[in-house]
Amino acid sequence: MKVLVVCSFNRRRIAPFITEQVESLRKRGVVIDYYLIIGKGIFGYIRNYRSLKKKISNFNPDLIHAHYGFSGLLAGFQRKIPIITTYHGSDINLWWIRPFSAISAFLSRHNIFISEGLVKKTLYKGKEYSIIPNGVDLNLFLPLNKNIARKSLDISEKEKIVLFSGSFNNKVKNHSLAQKSIDLLKKVKLLELKRYSREEVNLLLNASDVILMTSFHEGSPQIIKEAMSCNRPIVSTDVGDVNKLIGQVNGCYIADSNPSVIASKIIDALKMEKTEDGRRRIIEFGLDLDSVSSKIFNLYNVVIKRP
Repeated sequence: MKVLVVCSFNRRRIAPFITEQVESLRKRGVVIDYYLIIGKGIFGYIRNYRSLKKKISNFNPDLIHAHYGFSGLLAGFQRKIPIITTYHGSDINLWWIRPFSAISAFLSRHNIFISEGLVKKTLYKGKEYSIIPNGVDLNLFLPLNKNIARKSLDISEKEKIVLFSGSFNNKVKNHSLAQKSIDLLKKVKLLELKRYSREEVNLLLNASDVILMTSFHEGSPQIIKEAMSCNRPIVSTDVGDVNKLIGQVNGCYIADSNPSVIASKIIDALKMEKTEDGRRRIIEFGLDLDSVSSKIFNLYNVVIKRP
């Protein structure tokens, strides 16, 4: 089975959840190559069409797996190779991109949404679709001793550390709300999650007292699943599938988008050294990388065989 993965390369890197999924599928014997898109906005993507056609001709895939709506739309302009498109959140949550994702969904043979909420936002009533969140590499993201993790990152054992869910300049992540919440607390430091390797992210999760998400919207945020895999306390606004993920997990809290409420939940979370149920819940939900790649591999076979 040969699959061409179509995704953005505008940041000069492929999103880690895509590369990890690809490597997991390769272990199942899938021959995978990439077509990497450089170009922003719908017209930037469309300019890739001729070179994508050439890539398809040279690689001759059985299937195209596009990640994000613009990629699915670009792949959908050719009608020879069947397409699966995965929608990750911003391609549906952002209203000006959503119509293009709707066209992509129409052109794709099968659509994958990483959370049920994304389906509801698109009002999708078309072809068969699947809800498959991105999986977590449990061999990479695992509980470690907090002091050992801090020593590796040169962080003082005495500091109270809250790890923000992304880059401070990512507007969707709503750093302003997070900072206002932290400002209500004493001697608590907010760390930015930016420019770390995957191994360093695991260390940082284990070194932090609490993981904080204050986003305006999400799909199925990977950092929350990774934090759960490390059994870390979490405070998050009710976005994407976070409530479903962390609900009933001791030490994890859903908070209103209010600084004082968030600060109160952080105080509760700081009392927890760790959670006991986060990693177990990831396994129970089948959100480990191997289980997710198994679902996608089976889906590949079904779509390829479908007339």
